[in-house]
Amino acid sequence: MDPKRPENETAWMRGLTQPRLSRRQLVHGAAGFAVLTALGPALAACGVGGTKGTGSAEDVDWTAWWQEQNATKNLSFANWPLYIDTGGGGKHPSLEKFTKESGINVSYKPVIRDNAEVLLQDQPGPPAGDPIGYDIIVMSNGWELGQLIANRWLTPLDHSQLPNFKKYAGEVATRLAYDEDLEYSAVWQAGVTGIAYDPKLTGGEIDSVEALFDPKFKGKVGMLSDNDEVGSLGLLALGIDPATSTYDDWKKSAAKMKEQRDKGIVRQYYDNSYVKALQNGDVALTQAYSGDIFQSNNSGYPDLKFVVPKEGAMLWRDNSVIPLHAKNPVSALKWIDFYYKPENQAMIEDWINYISPVPDAQAIIRDELDDPTVADSPLVFPPQSMMDQLREYPLNYTPETQKQWAGLFDPIIQS
Repeated sequence: MDPKRPENETAWMRGLTQPRLSRRQLVHGAAGFAVLTALGPALAACGVGGTKGTGSAEDVDWTAWWQEQNATKNLSFANWPLYIDTGGGGKHPSLEKFTKESGINVSYKPVIRDNAEVLLQDQPGPPAGDPIGYDIIVMSNGWELGQLIANRWLTPLDHSQLPNFKKYAGEVATRLAYDEDLEYSAVWQAGVTGIAYDPKLTGGEIDSVEALFDPKFKGKVGMLSDNDEVGSLGLLALGIDPATSTYDDWKKSAAKMKEQRDKGIVRQYYDNSYVKALQNGDVALTQAYSGDIFQSNNSGYPDLKFVVPKEGAMLWRDNSVIPLHAKNPVSALKWIDFYYKPENQAMIEDWINYISPVPDAQAIIRDELDDPTVADSPLVFPPQSMMDQLREYPLNYTPETQKQWAGLFDPIIQS
């Protein structure tokens, strides 16, 4: 072991023991609608109203509102499992540092797994003006987050209290198609859905999404069991920009993905188990998340490769957001700003290994944390040439359009 690393540092060993649940495990379709079933009415019951123009949140002078908020000594934080730095005894060094510097005590709960229903598991219907239980939550970009934004069920961020965000946030955190004005979202981490493959099984390099449709790989192709990923892949294969795609484009994509399935090219539509299938040689190539393959490369599978194909790849983001009526909104802002300070971001990034929203953390990870494997990885700090190839997901952020999308792609995955 590197003598510069403490023996109880689990970050260095994490890839060998505890791969993080895929961030795209948030269930779409029926379970996705449960997010709004649970979260929406409860927030509406808070006296905020459900749609644009009808709720009091639309009419709030948020600048004045923030000026009226008092600092507290508490913060309740909900995140995905295994998605923050962890030290000996299950402690989180970054949270401990935050508490030491700010005096704010953090109640950290890694409860977000399949959908946002967990946010209300103890509070099925709060009375008017009451909080839902967390001051800050991490949510994936997708139709669920889009609905929270569209319905004004989140607290707008006060960027005057986020100087580190303004100074250090990189492109991955400042160019958000789903929140163009950065009104509600501060990116926690990001990642790429591209193609992973074993060159020994493919017989050479892979550089195109067309490889996933090649009959020579019949029964050896893995696809993700996420309708966002399957549908977006079809659009890329057709040369259609997913972000601006239409329902007619979606139907063309569905036809292409159905043909891939019907020809027997797909071995299976995988959840996070695609990683093991690739490691075991059950598949030769597969849709994959960048962070998973980075961790595989450093956990005994150095020959596996991840590629952003020439047609492009999908860029996803997890976002820190503040629910309406949070008890400690100022504490939430203080945490976000703490997180965007490069030395603090480096502590967490060196453990998570997805795409960092703070480029200046790279030098700290390399020089101060002595971890060039993470610092020099394009899957953690992608070069501009890679960023230019990344695409945004379709902005199908209404229940109606989500039903259309799911109605096209769920039958393909579930058949």
